[in-house]
Amino acid sequence: MSIKTRFAPSPTGYLHVGGARTALFSWLHAKKNQGNFVLRIEDTDLERSTQASVDAILEGMEWLGLDYDEGPFYQTHRFDRYKEIIQQLLDQGDAYHCYCSKDELDDLREQQMANKEKPRYNGKCRQSAEVKEGVNPVVRFRNQAEGVVTWVDAVKGSITVANQELDDLIIARSDGTPTYNLTVVVDDMDMEISDVVRGDDHVNNTPRQINILKALKAELPNYAHLPMILGDDGARLSKRHGAVSVMQYRDEGYLPEALLNYLVRLGWSHGDQELFTREEMIELFDLSNVNVAASAFNTEKLVWINHQYIMNSEPELVAKHLNWHMLQRGIDVQAQGPDLQDVVKAQRERSKTLVEMADASIYFYKDFDEYDAKAAKKNFKVGTDEVLTKLLSEFSALDTWSGTVLHDIVLATAEQLELKLGKVAQPLRVAVCGAGMSPSIDVTLELLGREKTLQRMERAIKYINSIKD
Repeated sequence: MSIKTRFAPSPTGYLHVGGARTALFSWLHAKKNQGNFVLRIEDTDLERSTQASVDAILEGMEWLGLDYDEGPFYQTHRFDRYKEIIQQLLDQGDAYHCYCSKDELDDLREQQMANKEKPRYNGKCRQSAEVKEGVNPVVRFRNQAEGVVTWVDAVKGSITVANQELDDLIIARSDGTPTYNLTVVVDDMDMEISDVVRGDDHVNNTPRQINILKALKAELPNYAHLPMILGDDGARLSKRHGAVSVMQYRDEGYLPEALLNYLVRLGWSHGDQELFTREEMIELFDLSNVNVAASAFNTEKLVWINHQYIMNSEPELVAKHLNWHMLQRGIDVQAQGPDLQDVVKAQRERSKTLVEMADASIYFYKDFDEYDAKAAKKNFKVGTDEVLTKLLSEFSALDTWSGTVLHDIVLATAEQLELKLGKVAQPLRVAVCGAGMSPSIDVTLELLGREKTLQRMERAIKYINSIKD
């Protein structure tokens, strides 16, 4: 049987890092084994599911580059099929109607808890349900009363659960809509899912689903339950730890490749290797090497990985994602300034995120409104206007605008005026950038271009003269 995995999020929120890691591991397992990866939207919770959440999931998958071979499939489009299976189970005697009211079930639960018993349905309608006029019954699966359910989990090893621990779960609500444990079984069966890779919060569902599959005489998939992700403090990952939409990581300046690299190391390892290309992930990934213990999310480590990717990825790739951030700042790089790939090469050593790179590169494309106060106070002193005036004269006479030539002029000017290089280059940097930080002055001037450089130098000279008066 060929390998086929699926990622099946519920569209009741965004695609967060926990879901993204599950999708990644499922995707890698399929790609590793030349199999297929399916995207399935489990949207049967009609009250909580929203189109906005569906769109967020699809956007997150696209941004991460987790392409799917089949789908997206929507469970709400398959209600007729679920009804067919529910009726089949009723006809086989593997399901039955239950007319117990909510009040009855609440009373039962309170009594069981008072007796320190595990709360569970007592099977009142299992043998013969009393039909109640005007009451729409639920449908319950008739779980085996004896024996055990055993499966070998690819992550957790052999797991055995006694059937007596499992009550007769509801597979159809009183309005006829199917429940999660029924729909997921039917979908996995119909879509021929060979390997179910999901979070370990689903371990308790697995024996129930196996029993339904057996009742349907379906082939059982392999299961792999991934440990949860914890925050730095050891608590379950929440919004305060970063359990937000993966698209927030885009907004905060992370490359999708860096986030995937970080997520693959959350619970999986290959020796001491920290950085992986997408091709290496596919080649080396193995579910048997997934840790059983929970993993802790570490933002500092993510930032480090992101910086490695910014420094070492092809400038074209980084520029593609940086362009999005520039557009958010109202900058059309093609119309307003230098090639973004050249900016990436100039800025990547000092930029840990694309947000830092974008903010530090705005002056290449857009005039600034004011100088950084601290930088101006330190570098725009008496006599600085004379330095800039001399440089302006030299720059204006150039036929060729290149970093090498510009650098030589800055050096020669420092020698002629008997000043240290910093006393010439730094005022020039503040004049053209508005602040005291930029790439090397020759690279900065070449990227900025002749027109912007000369205009800003003239502006700086006027500013210095104004504060002298």
